[in-house]
Amino acid sequence: MKSIGKYEILGLLGRGGMGKIFKVRLPVIGKIAAMKLLAPNPFLVDILGMDRIEALFIAEAVTMAGLRHPNLLEIWDFDKADGRYFYTMDYYCNNLGAMMGESSRIELPSRIMPTERVLHYIRQTLEGLACLHHAGIVHRDIKPFNILITDQDAVKIGDFGLSKLRGEAAGSPRNLKIGSPFYAPPEQETDPDHVGFSADLYAVAVMLYRMLTGSLPQASPAPPASQINSDTDENWDQFLLKAMSPKPRDRFNSAGQMLNALEKLEADWMIRKERACNFLNNQQTKPIANSGMNSFRPRKEPVRIRPREARTFFGLDDLWRPRQYITNRFHSLDGHRVLDQSTGLTWQQAGSPYPLTWKQAKAYIRNLNREQSAGSGSWRFPTVAELMSIVTRPSRGLDLCMEPVFDPSQKWLWSADKRSFMAAWYLSMDLGFVSWQDMTGYYYVKGVRG
Repeated sequence: MKSIGKYEILGLLGRGGMGKIFKVRLPVIGKIAAMKLLAPNPFLVDILGMDRIEALFIAEAVTMAGLRHPNLLEIWDFDKADGRYFYTMDYYCNNLGAMMGESSRIELPSRIMPTERVLHYIRQTLEGLACLHHAGIVHRDIKPFNILITDQDAVKIGDFGLSKLRGEAAGSPRNLKIGSPFYAPPEQETDPDHVGFSADLYAVAVMLYRMLTGSLPQASPAPPASQINSDTDENWDQFLLKAMSPKPRDRFNSAGQMLNALEKLEADWMIRKERACNFLNNQQTKPIANSGMNSFRPRKEPVRIRPREARTFFGLDDLWRPRQYITNRFHSLDGHRVLDQSTGLTWQQAGSPYPLTWKQAKAYIRNLNREQSAGSGSWRFPTVAELMSIVTRPSRGLDLCMEPVFDPSQKWLWSADKRSFMAAWYLSMDLGFVSWQDMTGYYYVKGVRG
């Protein structure tokens, strides 16, 4: 299958009980989109019947088309090809599940995320849910992989296939599970047709706990987040206990109420952070200057390497983070370039002003040399090894007091290393992990020389 309707198929992004998600390209203009094609699991057809499944699929598309909010995924088109319905929507290559390092073995540890990022994503998720709930819709499948992240680092809640209108009698069969294990609240497992808005809020709280601790709250009660993450305290623990209560009536009444409580936690955390940073700044002494260069030189020749060999080749742990970090000695040259005396490499401080596809990133580096940027024509597209030389451990606690050396808006950086002819490796600067992405995805690029 090379096309569906007028759309060219570029690849399979995923599949679920209701259908398959494809990456597609529009003819003539070449714009990339995501397509959901109705292709139900035979087991689901046996349980519900094809007519019911088609009605649910259409209802999902109608639900998405009727919503308009910055944090909700929008539908572009709805049509039928070869007897099967499909709809198209914006394509985003990032999601919270991938950023957290959540795998198919969901119970395995995931990455702990910086508190500022956690607050950033949870806030927007609650804002999107507030709009959804205002329309009377319960999502019923909030989980990290359904929280898409745009090129501008904004949240888009997706996958409305399990959503329902509040009070609507869905009539789901008893043997059909609705939602995702660990994220669905207890009442959704026993009576999915009658869950309220607090079911979504419970799932958000589980995401929050996992982002802060790197684990799921499997025990009851779960270990307090404050025992695992020093950025949190007993106020965070009380917030999570309320939001993850097994009884719906004991949770927050609405997304708005939960958001207000989260903003109070954020305000308190910012005050504690400011006090700690002021204390640290008063205690710091000026380091002894060292102008010498180390002999360490990261690999600069690009490679093509598949995922099964990549972790060993790049020197990464089970969560795709560097097993070892170097001690950088950064020196700003002119506000636009940064010299790392540990490696002798000179970097662009900011890099590309906008996210680019991988091929556009290569062209950006060529333009740097053509224009003799900063008086040099020897800029390179960095390898994973070179990018890993400037990444630091994810910031927590007093680490957040340090001013960033590089432009903090450029969180994802392309590398010159390829996974295949269609995909390349990239590095998350703030979360400190390596992964791969289709070359049509949009990330930043930073020139290096030396």
